[in-house]
Amino acid sequence: MGKIRAVINLVKWLLYRKKQGMLLQFATNVDYINWFKHYRSGLKKFYNIHEGQDCFIVGNGPSLNKTDLNKLKDYYVFGLNKIHLIFEKYPQFKLSYHVVVNPLVIEQIYNELEQGIYNCHSFLSYSDSKKIKFINPNIHKILTTNQWSFYTDITRPICDGYTVTYAAIQIAYYMGFQNVFLVGVDHNFQQKGKPNEQQEFKGEDINHFHPDYFKGQQWHLADLEGNEASYALAKHDFHIVGREIYDATIDGKLQVFKKISFDDSLKIAKKKPN
Repeated sequence: MGKIRAVINLVKWLLYRKKQGMLLQFATNVDYINWFKHYRSGLKKFYNIHEGQDCFIVGNGPSLNKTDLNKLKDYYVFGLNKIHLIFEKYPQFKLSYHVVVNPLVIEQIYNELEQGIYNCHSFLSYSDSKKIKFINPNIHKILTTNQWSFYTDITRPICDGYTVTYAAIQIAYYMGFQNVFLVGVDHNFQQKGKPNEQQEFKGEDINHFHPDYFKGQQWHLADLEGNEASYALAKHDFHIVGREIYDATIDGKLQVFKKISFDDSLKIAKKKPN
């Protein structure tokens, strides 16, 4: 009888959680259950809050040193990873949102996250930050999965797509942004090794906008082929609902999205409402 009662109680618990939105295929996943209990509900408030508006997603490529980010002060902007290293160069450049999904980067910028340097809502991968305690109320946890697809609902697991930019695009979609403009997504890395391999970066970092970005630190080698496959999924899902992703990166090597100059993107993109 005890086993039968335990099974009945488990079924009741699962049905209760299902009504709350729990995906039963993840019901035995400890990370999913903990994230669902403590972080999922906090993401609901972002649903369609920018419906019909436009945004910029700013990567970390060297081209940012040729891109006047001060010009983005009137637009919604997503910043990625260690974007704070460029704040001094462009003092008028402010973030609306911040996204980090790499465990090495999360650990390396713990102090900046906790101190609120980004001055906005930051979205972190739960699985890659679950052992790190944050007090900052502007830190939110998304759950990333290796099930490759484009996900439109961040209150469910989403895919990191081998690049934080892909996670940011999915978040932007959930928020309702109509057009997304990529800046600083150079898609060009000088590296030796296998994609996603962890290495220590020797010397000054030539792959990012700041020489100290990964200098003397651990990093994961870029997976450009994986990035392109992910971006193609994003492009398709944006198109089927009449939305668009533009690539406004100066001299960028990515060939998936429609190319547009940075100056033209400023003319096309809707500014934040007054």
